Amino acid sequence: MNIIQKHPVNNLGYNFVDKKYIPKGKDEYYLRNQQNQAGIEYRKLNAQEIEALVRNRNTSDDWNRIFVSKSFNPELVKNCKFFGLIRIGKLEPFYLEFHNLRMPVGLYNSTIISSDIGNNVCIDNVNYLSHYIIGNEVMIANVNELATTDHAKFGNGIIKLGEEEKARVWMELCNENGGRSVIPFNGMLAGDAWLWSKYRDDQELLEKFKSFTENRFDKQRGYYGKIGDRTVIKNCKIIKDVLVGTDAYFKGANKLKNLTVNSDEKRTSQIGEGCELVNGIVGYGCRIFYGVKAVRFVMSSHSQLKYGARLINSFLGNNSTISCCEVLNSLIFPSHEQHHNNSFLCASTVMGQSNMAAGATIGSNHNSRAADGEIVAGRGFWPGLCVSLKHNSKFASFCIIAKGDFPAELNIPVPFSLVSNDVAGNKLVVIPGYWFLYNLYALTRNARKYLDRDRRTEKIQHIEYHFLAPDTINEIFSALNILEKLELDKEGRASVTGWENTKRKTELLKVPQAILVFKEMIRYYGTMELLNHFQANRFLHFEELKKTLSAKIQRSDWLNIGGQLIQRTEVEKLKRNIKSGKVKSWEDLHNFYRQEGQTYATDKLNHAYTSLLEILNITPRQFTPALFKQLLKQAVDTKEWICKGIFDSRAKDYGNPFRKMVYDTNEEMNKVIGRLEDNSFIQDQLKELDELKKLVKSIMRKFK
Repeated sequence: MNIIQKHPVNNLGYNFVDKKYIPKGKDEYYLRNQQNQAGIEYRKLNAQEIEALVRNRNTSDDWNRIFVSKSFNPELVKNCKFFGLIRIGKLEPFYLEFHNLRMPVGLYNSTIISSDIGNNVCIDNVNYLSHYIIGNEVMIANVNELATTDHAKFGNGIIKLGEEEKARVWMELCNENGGRSVIPFNGMLAGDAWLWSKYRDDQELLEKFKSFTENRFDKQRGYYGKIGDRTVIKNCKIIKDVLVGTDAYFKGANKLKNLTVNSDEKRTSQIGEGCELVNGIVGYGCRIFYGVKAVRFVMSSHSQLKYGARLINSFLGNNSTISCCEVLNSLIFPSHEQHHNNSFLCASTVMGQSNMAAGATIGSNHNSRAADGEIVAGRGFWPGLCVSLKHNSKFASFCIIAKGDFPAELNIPVPFSLVSNDVAGNKLVVIPGYWFLYNLYALTRNARKYLDRDRRTEKIQHIEYHFLAPDTINEIFSALNILEKLELDKEGRASVTGWENTKRKTELLKVPQAILVFKEMIRYYGTMELLNHFQANRFLHFEELKKTLSAKIQRSDWLNIGGQLIQRTEVEKLKRNIKSGKVKSWEDLHNFYRQEGQTYATDKLNHAYTSLLEILNITPRQFTPALFKQLLKQAVDTKEWICKGIFDSRAKDYGNPFRKMVYDTNEEMNKVIGRLEDNSFIQDQLKELDELKKLVKSIMRKFK
């Protein structure tokens, strides 16, 4: 039976907060007064204004409880019902226009309960508006319910006075059994979510993260919902316990409940038709359109959900897009692309710069007795069409998975690999270093693309987008340690074990070529970092360069913390500082990210230098001007090889007869896909090559 309580109608709009939850000496409006920073001076209505309001078919339980600004115009308020304490700002005879929506300033055909309304606001046909603070020049039309409860949390996983712990909202990341659950909060970064979900064996650390979140918010009841200046809301059904920034745009949403929607004049967020969002945080500059369903989620800034996407119990990193598909219990680092109606991602940690194709089913079943499987994929993860992967699986960085239903768990420790399921041969086939050998165009273009698409204005975490960085170089070293120990046949093939949880053969192809290209990439990485350092500091001599290089000869270990690469030693130090109380809050942790971002270039340089010494098997004393000159020449050769590889991999699309057959002439093809010679990315790479040659030539002169 529905329990429907009866109360005197003259109580409507009052007693928002139970008296037992109001601090001594305060009233039910004390939090509302703190939240309202509009600076408007209010006064009571005069007799003429009350008469005009009544004439315009307005009603109030108590006209003395309506306060207005000096420039209030009662003729712009018609057919409204007011209950409780109402405060109204300036109303002037204008109309506001946004995207062809034109509305006269004023309040019309609405029921308004205990709310503050800013200057020159347009409100029309809002059936139920309760306990909101509305900014200036806001437009709201055709909304069924816009209300706030006394225990509103606005998407943050906190509990209020009088609530039990079971009322807390958790976000069950990385695993469907909840074993890696975290508490969502406004401002949560991918690094926060990873640290909290990863170190489950450190209970003291987990308790600190929980206290960080609880200390970020208070437990008091009675906060009002807020709608920031210039926000436009039209044709929506239910908006409940939602905190909205400035300049947001909602149109046609079905249900928005328990949310914070961050938005400002430079990073506007939009929510469109048919969307239903519950228990979540929407970052700045997000776009959510066309039938999206999201529950228990965090969307980082400048991300998109579109075309019926489902995001449940998941964290979505910055500058990511999910369209038409379903994502459950996943932690996704920045720059993730997932399209097409039939792709599925479940119980996974995907470490950024990833792309999922149509039909991909990542986490297709559980190979244990419970729903507790996980997939961990390094950055650059790219499962192809109709790929089906099983829990548990783990992939090194920049693994591309060829179309296929993979029958068992996988553990691919070599980066930049192509992984294939050879059904006819009943074997797993891996080509190490595939990206370097056959698809340099996509690899290098993606690095540029992700950098160009990073629209963050507040870059708390420094995100690494280049495919040659401390994390991938370390993985290449580990891969070399594996590959160089293999017994090869005459065609450069080898068999390995432990890469697939089956008894069938795992075959590695092109092993000698992979070893050579991996070594070349390490040398190139190290040399280019030194070259860039030399140029940035305008050194005149080799000795000046060498004095700035670290005396350490051990290559450092690195972790991908939400897309930001940080040395493992610093992460371990951070954990100790959190537990000791030196790091006291999420703000302190975010300052740690900023500090690490500021030292990243130096730390990366030291890593590049030690990597170079290691791959050359020399000591710092053996790093001489003559050797550096030789390395610079090799770097130019490598860049030429990269440019050729970029051109050749793209040229395949122009020479393949099956690609050309849809065009009657070459002219038609060039009009449709553009001339190969005019490809802007290829031209940019050739320009970089020319600049590198000039730079190396100028530095060579300094060594004479």
